[in-house]
Amino acid sequence: MKITGVELRRLALPLVSPFRTSTGVQTRRDVLLVRVVTPEGEGFAECVAMADPHYTAEYVDGAADVIRRFLLPALAARPGVDAQSAGRAMAPVRGHRMAKAALETALLDAELRAAGRSLAAFLGASRDRVPAGVALGIMRSVPELLDAVAGHLDQGYARVKLKIEPGWDVAPVRAVRERFGDELLLQVDANAAYTLADAAHLARLDDFGLLLIEQPLAEDDLVQHAALARRLRTPVCLDESIESARHAAAAITLGACSVINVKPGRVGGYLEARRIHDLCAAHGVAVWCGGMLETGLGRAGNLALAALPGFTLPGDLSASGRYYATDITEPFVLRDGHLTVPTGPGLGVTPLPEVLREVTTATEWLPS
Repeated sequence: MKITGVELRRLALPLVSPFRTSTGVQTRRDVLLVRVVTPEGEGFAECVAMADPHYTAEYVDGAADVIRRFLLPALAARPGVDAQSAGRAMAPVRGHRMAKAALETALLDAELRAAGRSLAAFLGASRDRVPAGVALGIMRSVPELLDAVAGHLDQGYARVKLKIEPGWDVAPVRAVRERFGDELLLQVDANAAYTLADAAHLARLDDFGLLLIEQPLAEDDLVQHAALARRLRTPVCLDESIESARHAAAAITLGACSVINVKPGRVGGYLEARRIHDLCAAHGVAVWCGGMLETGLGRAGNLALAALPGFTLPGDLSASGRYYATDITEPFVLRDGHLTVPTGPGLGVTPLPEVLREVTTATEWLPS
């Protein structure tokens, strides 16, 4: 199809509570919403880049700029483009996977809406609901953490992930395990806060029966992750290190991980995310779907992905109310520890106009 134009819309969404990791504290999201308009209809997507280049090199102002100056012109130069060919058209631009994912997803949403087909069906989903996990940031005290875990378990979450960093690791994990028992599905996420010199200390986490330790070392060091994996009983999961199926193949070959967290925005879109799923399934590597504090738009797509058969671990797919008092789509609600996979055309959800008006800070129309 031919792109008529693209609307870039900036939203300011406060989080219901601060979310702290080893890379910083978030109290709000500066969201870049992408709307692709074609003669056949429109499609939406959310760019998951954060306001600052701390978690990844990408950031929201940069994503808007690269879409405006490079990615949209590359798509517009073609007589017609679809989601499958968009990746090839944007390939000459190095990196910027989150920006590319937003454009590709919006195109895919438009295509599937026009065809009356859901993203879940397109990707090959095998379930109509998926178990939901919750990620808890670094807190001020262990008692505060225990209260937070208890509250989310009461809500029905199937798995708990604790953010860790040097000085906040063994003690909080021990406290959670002692309070809630061995039956709790528990994992930790370091966001690259450690080095291989910390291997002996990280090995102390082996006593707590964790599902995995996520991204303990630097994102660009698969070799040291492989060395660490040999020293731990706890499975090593890679997140920031995996930006493509090629990265996943290299990590598996090196023995750098036995689990992979697939974030569609980080890897360039849902098509590449499905390739990683297929690769991992062929090699017996577990995958699960991570989160980037998405609104309902991003959450809808992630649920469709997480419904694929290879996603055997609960993902970071919390209900809308976990992060936002008011979501920009109809809210996703936790039921019996699960979230329902949208079955409507495309992403299966659309932004609510009245909410968009309240949270929009700027709009820009880019004709192609």
